[in-house]
Amino acid sequence: MARSKPSKQLSQAEIERFLMAAEALHKSIIKPFISPHCDHYRATRTLHDALLKSVREVTGKEVEFIQWNTTGPVRPAPSSSD
Repeated sequence: MARSKPSKQLSQAEIERFLMAAEALHKSIIKPFISPHCDHYRATRTLHDALLKSVREVTGKEVEFIQWNTTGPVRPAPSSSD
């Protein structure tokens, strides 16, 4: 039985699944309301930074689910044709 050669990058379907999982992880990291002065907070920030860097490297784009302005995440307004 011949072995197949592994792919050099994720397929579009795999990238979509990766983004869904990354967004779920992002939400689980930012949800706890803990003091920014504690060790747990610093550990979650380190994890969060690594997650965002990974998403940027895999997709080649900024992380869509974490774009912020002064009031919270930026979500595009629904188009009038929807």
